[in-house]
Amino acid sequence: MNASLPTAEVLRAALAGLLDGLPPRQAAQAVERLIANYRGDTPTGTPLLRDRSDVAAYAAYRMPATFEAVRSALDALAEAAPGWAPGSHVDVGGGTGAAVWAAEATWTQEGGRTGGARTTAVLDWAEPALALGRELAAESRLPALREVEWRRTRIGTGLKLPECDLVTVSYVLNELTDADRGALVAEAARAGQAVVIVEPGTPDGYQRVIEARDLLIGAGLRVAAPCPHSGACPIEPGTDWCHFAARVSRSSLHRQVKGGSLAYEDEKFSYVAAVRFDAEPVRARVTRKPQTRKGQMLLDLCTEADGLRRETVSKRHGPLYRAARDASWGDAWPPHDAPGPATDSAAGPAPESG
Repeated sequence: MNASLPTAEVLRAALAGLLDGLPPRQAAQAVERLIANYRGDTPTGTPLLRDRSDVAAYAAYRMPATFEAVRSALDALAEAAPGWAPGSHVDVGGGTGAAVWAAEATWTQEGGRTGGARTTAVLDWAEPALALGRELAAESRLPALREVEWRRTRIGTGLKLPECDLVTVSYVLNELTDADRGALVAEAARAGQAVVIVEPGTPDGYQRVIEARDLLIGAGLRVAAPCPHSGACPIEPGTDWCHFAARVSRSSLHRQVKGGSLAYEDEKFSYVAAVRFDAEPVRARVTRKPQTRKGQMLLDLCTEADGLRRETVSKRHGPLYRAARDASWGDAWPPHDAPGPATDSAAGPAPESG
């Protein structure tokens, strides 16, 4: 496999043909069961990935989406701390290793950042997932992935993590009891210089992220992303939730399970990145897809000073208006090279999620 390809393409190539020999109906049923569990309300207390067919279905269907969501979160951390790159990484509940691939995509020349040699460990309680993750990493021919340690470990209360630069916990908290969630986040905060937690972009997923955010701040970390501050979230509980979207190429399995003909879909996710070192959060972040009006762009923002507000950028703002037309959901605002903030803003709460 060509290791000079972008990491996302190497991952897609490694996943190609993964379901060879697995009956399509069996793969689809495994995916549907996994979706129900990952988006459900009841913690399982046991590994969701039970055997090779479960793991193959999960990897083919979910790993690209997890990769893109975690990469978006890690990119936001890297933008807040551009001079920092992790020398050690522990991925908790990492399964087949999507977060490890995301870290490789973030801290390499591909992303415009150079990271040194990195030691990485993936911890998970599902041995079939670890085995497949090891197989995919070996096929990648990417040195950072080929050196990963894949360790079977029970995730929850009693887990002891090695001290490291980066701890990632992605799409894991929903699998745990309340007590295990709190214990895991506390241990991640103790062990990591940076902690990144990613959950589905649902109201429940956002609530788990907010609870983890509070625990991380209480442990002495500061929020680097997505929030522009480490204060209380300005969203009134029960009225809305903070989430973002990452574009994911759809595989044949995606189309088989969900139907439709689009070549892509958007993975909705919530996240928090918190650190113990110097980082500069954005002044404001776009929290919804920007809305286009005649001669205007409407941006729903979360800001450090004003909480949630809507900013109207018109043509008379010149370069800033052009920047607003290029802005996307989840972007920093204003861009680093923008001339300055707009002067006419319409304060008020952001609209409800679509």
